[in-house]
Amino acid sequence: MDEATFTIEDPDGDTDEVTIPARLVEIFSEEDDDSEAQVVGDIALMAFAQRAHALVHHSEGEPTEELQDVEQATLDQFEERFGQTYAEATGHQH
Repeated sequence: MDEATFTIEDPDGDTDEVTIPARLVEIFSEEDDDSEAQVVGDIALMAFAQRAHALVHHSEGEPTEELQDVEQATLDQFEERFGQTYAEATGHQH
């Protein structure tokens, strides 16, 4: 099976690579004009939004104000990128 390797670079210049089946990127591409990098970026932001949401709303104990602020910033980025709120996209509201 063909694979695709993507390189992630952080603000400090450190990098990491992730290799996934190339067909998986095609499956998740919603439009023909989405680049493979954009699809991987979309999935990364979705995953971070889901994880931030889970930490704030589905973990034991009261989340810190900092964690709530981080979640809100992530959800703002989600809405900016996808044109809808996380709640609208997932049908999951609090």
